[in-house]
Amino acid sequence: MTPLFIPGPVDVDPQVAAAQTKDILPHRSEQFETLFRQTWEKAAQLFDTLQRVFITASSGTGLQEAAVRNLANETVLSCVNGAFGQRWYDVALANGKDADKLEAEWGEPILPEMVSAALQKKPYEIVTVVHNETSTGLENPVQAIAAAVQEISPETLVCVDTVSSLGGVKIEMDAWGLDFVLASSQKCIALPPGLALAAVSDRAMAKVKQVSNRGWYFDLARLERHVLKDSTPATPAISLIYALDVQMDRILEEGLENRFARHSSMADSVQAWTLEQGLDLFAADGYRSKTVTGVTNTLELDIAELNDFLMKKDMRIANGYGALKDKTFRIAHMGETQMKDLEQLLKRIEKFIQK
Repeated sequence: MTPLFIPGPVDVDPQVAAAQTKDILPHRSEQFETLFRQTWEKAAQLFDTLQRVFITASSGTGLQEAAVRNLANETVLSCVNGAFGQRWYDVALANGKDADKLEAEWGEPILPEMVSAALQKKPYEIVTVVHNETSTGLENPVQAIAAAVQEISPETLVCVDTVSSLGGVKIEMDAWGLDFVLASSQKCIALPPGLALAAVSDRAMAKVKQVSNRGWYFDLARLERHVLKDSTPATPAISLIYALDVQMDRILEEGLENRFARHSSMADSVQAWTLEQGLDLFAADGYRSKTVTGVTNTLELDIAELNDFLMKKDMRIANGYGALKDKTFRIAHMGETQMKDLEQLLKRIEKFIQK
């Protein structure tokens, strides 16, 4: 398996990839229903929740849309300090919601006091926030943000994008009081792209009944009715669900705490190396991601040339996202990546720097 160091899609273990070749089941069969139930129940452990988990054939962006369509008749407060917080805001606007943007500079966190101040000015049905901003390598303090929402506006639902952190970072949905937590398959969970998962609280499901024009494909009420029958409204991605079932067994065998510690150790290693090389870290100190490090390109490296150099050894990193292209680059350390893989990558980059 050739290690990729981009923040998704990531490498897939051969055993997991092979699971997709199992014989297809009828999705209205007892065999599939058993598979589906055991898979989402295992996945619930990633969210640390006793609530239901929906699995959809979509990207994580699809579930961003599900959140705004199902949980807000009108008002949305979108926390934006990177590209994917901005995307959720754009999704809310595209669905006709009265969305306001609460902004911090890219690389700076959304702080709980900022959210408190916004909620004191205006009531909102939902707050959306990205836990791990893939575009910058920053982790927002979601637990503290949720506590601030609960103090100032307890009726407001807290919706969190954990696309690039679920499975690599400890998320405590129930303990933190989160209402809608979404992720996708191709990052820390280390599956091929194509699945998205959402854990949804009871009070969020109660709000769904009060919202009209929820659409059809992502209607949480419809998804709930089918989950209660161990099923899905439309044809699911059966091969990917096979793979998710196998991968969940592998993740639980590694141990969630061990997995989280591995990701944290890799982050510490990359961040220390970055500073040793005379480069800088883009995200603010104290809020740096454990799954992807954003590096400020203070040495003015040619990132395209660097990637050409790395790809001779079948390695690849990610350039900066959007306006940050060439100004930053990103080293992902998530999913199946091990410390030994990372050490090989960093030595290779050092050779490029020293050329």
